[in-house]
Parts: sequence; C-alpha cells; structure tokens
Amino acid sequence: MITQEQEKTAKKVLDCAYEVHSYLGPGLLESTYQACLQYELQQQGLFVECEKPIAIVYKGITIDCGYRVDMMIEHNQLIVENKAIKDLNDTHLAQILTYMKLTGISLGFLFNFNTKLLKDGIRRVVL
Repeated sequence: MITQEQEKTAKKVLDCAYEVHSYLGPGLLESTYQACLQYELQQQGLFVECEKPIAIVYKGITIDCGYRVDMMIEHNQLIVENKAIKDLNDTHLAQILTYMKLTGISLGFLFNFNTKLLKDGIRRVVL
C-alpha cells in the first residue's frame, strides 16, 4: 500500500526528473543525470542517499553482495534507478524489483533519461 506521503514524494521526484531532462536532454551519461537529479531533489528539501549499499539476509546472516541502489529517497520512502540507455527491458525491471524486495520499499521509479520525451522513459513500480 502506498501512503499519501509516498505519493507526495513521488510527485516531487517526477517533477525533478522532468526538470533535469528538460534542461539536459538525452545523450549524457547516467552519472550526470543522477548527480543533477540528486541536486534537484535536495533543492526540494528531500533527503537523498545515492549508491546506497543493500545487503541480503541469508539463513539468518547479513551478507554484503555489492548491490547498490542508485537513489533512496526520504528515508526509505521510495527507490529510484536511473538509466541512460537505448531501451528499458525486463532485466532493468527485475533489478528495481529485487532492490525493492530486499529493502521492503513498496514504491520505485525506473528512469531512462536517454529518450526524446522523458514520459517514454519512466516506469513506476509498485510492490
């Protein structure tokens, strides 16, 4: 279930992503879009953690397997995975779903900034 607070945060995230894409356009590196999106989100007063490590729990022990979520917003309210690729595919969706399951976060966005229109590169993911 998605809370009203998550929806408010999600709207801010979408607005910021559109701002970044509108200013930069397609064709840059993922890291560029992520840094600019982080800046915009922080300007909106949101708490953002980038490249946050995610561990797994296996048979009662915690193991760091090297997973890192691109962006965790507002103390685990939602996850953002950024891409700058030709097309999103099922592997990218599986990636964000895995991160959401490992963290228990029920809302995420998969952004592909390498599109002419950002609306064509957005996937809202709900568990």
